Amino acid sequence: MSFNSFTDYLLLEKNYSKLTVNAYQNDLEDFLEFIKGEYDTNLIINVNYSQIRSWIVSLVEKGLSNRSINRKVSALNTYFKFLLKTGDIKLNPLSKHRALKTSKKIQVPFSEAEIKTVLDDLNFADDFESVRDKFIIELFYSTGIRRIELVELKLTSIDLNTKTLKVLGKRNKERIVPLLKSVVETASKYLHLRNKLESISDAEYLFLTKKGVKIYETLVYRIINEYFSLASSKVKKSPHILRHSFATHLLNQGADLNAVKELLGHSSLAATQVYTHNSIAELKKVHIDAHPRSKK
Repeated sequence: MSFNSFTDYLLLEKNYSKLTVNAYQNDLEDFLEFIKGEYDTNLIINVNYSQIRSWIVSLVEKGLSNRSINRKVSALNTYFKFLLKTGDIKLNPLSKHRALKTSKKIQVPFSEAEIKTVLDDLNFADDFESVRDKFIIELFYSTGIRRIELVELKLTSIDLNTKTLKVLGKRNKERIVPLLKSVVETASKYLHLRNKLESISDAEYLFLTKKGVKIYETLVYRIINEYFSLASSKVKKSPHILRHSFATHLLNQGADLNAVKELLGHSSLAATQVYTHNSIAELKKVHIDAHPRSKK
């Protein structure tokens, strides 16, 4: 069964990223494989909620988290909505489905001291990979960029003269992010070393491996995890935690929520507000320490 018209719809009409579309397609193919094995059919348009429910149960039994299961069901629901739009089905079997309950994850950001330890106290060598790694860390912390956005940056995305970075975010929404002077200096050093690579096959991309090919997401995760393991005892040390730290530290210093929203590339304030719980904690501490009646 082909999902080409659906994926075209997501890419061209809904403006979804290729990464999201690929995830949706994988989820649909997983469901298709399930109904083939369990119900001897490859026609998704004929399935009912009972069959979908048995798929959900099988996912639970496999040990998938409720969050992951909800994402898969959401992909299937989007496909049914598309089929309604095209007239291929009359009713959406998921119309009355309720998502599984998920616990809210509290993301613990790196402290300013931990960031300082990595960027100021660790000795980065002057070779290509070390300078690249420092540039990546600085870029995450100074811009709040997402990991996939960093991986997809083009050489033309960065402008050292205007000290800005052009980022292509979710649903192909473009934003311009300012760069700190220190980041521009590291970027300049990186670009100089990048030009000296023996061979470059992915020349259009900003971040490369030492073999001259486009950097990949697992490598970016590994870079962040390795360096921050030297400075932090937190369980999770990832690019997303650096993005979280960027937003939290800005808000702690009094940055406007709307401004942080624009820098992060969020489409709504609700998405940005998840970062405010740490800021509120900081405000409470300041309030207790400074208010003349706090000791009474």
